[in-house]
Amino acid sequence: MSMSTLERFSFGVGDRFAHQAKAQLRTFQEIARDGFDVVPVWNKSNREHTFIGSEPQSVFDAAQAAVRALDWNHGWHVDADHIRLDTVDRFLPCSDFFTIDVADSIGKPATAEAVQAFVYRHPELIGTVTIPGVSAPFTTTRANVERVAAKYLLAVQDTGKIYRHIADRKGEGGLIAEVSMDETDSPQTPPELLIILAAIADEKVRAQTIAPKFTGRFNKGVDYVGDLAQFEREFSDDLAVIAHAIVSYGLPTNLKLSVHSGSDKFSLYPIIRRALARTGAGVHLKTAGTTWLEELIGLAEAGGDGLALGKEIYAYALAHVDELCAPYASVIDIDHSRLPSAETVHHWSGARFANALRHIPNHPEFNAHVRQLLHVSFKLAAKAGNRYTNLLKANEEIVAKQVSENLYQRHMRPLFIG
Repeated sequence: MSMSTLERFSFGVGDRFAHQAKAQLRTFQEIARDGFDVVPVWNKSNREHTFIGSEPQSVFDAAQAAVRALDWNHGWHVDADHIRLDTVDRFLPCSDFFTIDVADSIGKPATAEAVQAFVYRHPELIGTVTIPGVSAPFTTTRANVERVAAKYLLAVQDTGKIYRHIADRKGEGGLIAEVSMDETDSPQTPPELLIILAAIADEKVRAQTIAPKFTGRFNKGVDYVGDLAQFEREFSDDLAVIAHAIVSYGLPTNLKLSVHSGSDKFSLYPIIRRALARTGAGVHLKTAGTTWLEELIGLAEAGGDGLALGKEIYAYALAHVDELCAPYASVIDIDHSRLPSAETVHHWSGARFANALRHIPNHPEFNAHVRQLLHVSFKLAAKAGNRYTNLLKANEEIVAKQVSENLYQRHMRPLFIG
């Protein structure tokens, strides 16, 4: 495992029940045969471990077993996903990638002294800032810089605390740091990103990837909802801001953008691909727990006990929809009137169930509302325990096929090849 430097193209994959690492890794082998070196980053958050009752070490063990079984001799990483100071310690022995999540601190005011000191240190941020590659120069007043610093400085100071806590234990060369600011209410504009990056440099955080919140909706497991032209402008400007900040503030030369909940954002992949080709920049794209949906699709296709369990999970999820959706309210949009009754689903064939769930947007039987509800219902499979994991083992081949095809055909090819 290459410890300290994140490669140009990296792809975050979740594997909630630790059975699909080999199927996932096969897709990285396939895209490598197409001429693209993309490295896997297996991610699992503290919340997911808590819901499932797993330990962070299990993610490393499953990844390492897959790497050995498939003789993968490129980079690979294990991401302590969305950690904070109070949750990071259990991830230290088995992770080399740390998604430092400080979204909760955004908007909590930093001290007036800290804000003034920041503005004093960075006169270059005030006035007209012209950055090569940015669509229009930024014109920023002192009041603007103060406002943005007041909003983000505390979050960046918290990033510094968490980063130093990890670096003290693993050594600065032993970690890849990602700064995550995406799980918040309002997007960060490119001029705000520049101010945030200056603050990250001040904190001496050697960030290798940053996940801003972009304009538009990045819901779990479904396509992007928003203005594509605006996203294209924003993404392109962010890339230019990062290139500028690397030179201006001495940030790591491989610092790159991270797109969180990037799975299934089919309409964005051509935009991202064009921007990377034009600039030579890298990207980290994090898929959002969709592997477990591919498992359900495989079990439905297999029929029998697998399909029966899928229907049972749906019926329970429908009866407990509010409770299951509450933790994910900001990243799902479910229209309850579009959810079929448990009785209707009970009569579905395996193919019908799979078609409702498989993300082929123009398929007449696809249902984005069913997909989102089952997406956030993975704890029900965890509750089923061995019954669920034994079905995964018994139907390994058909499940693995769904996992690999989804990642390769619907994600990697459109993102890297077109």
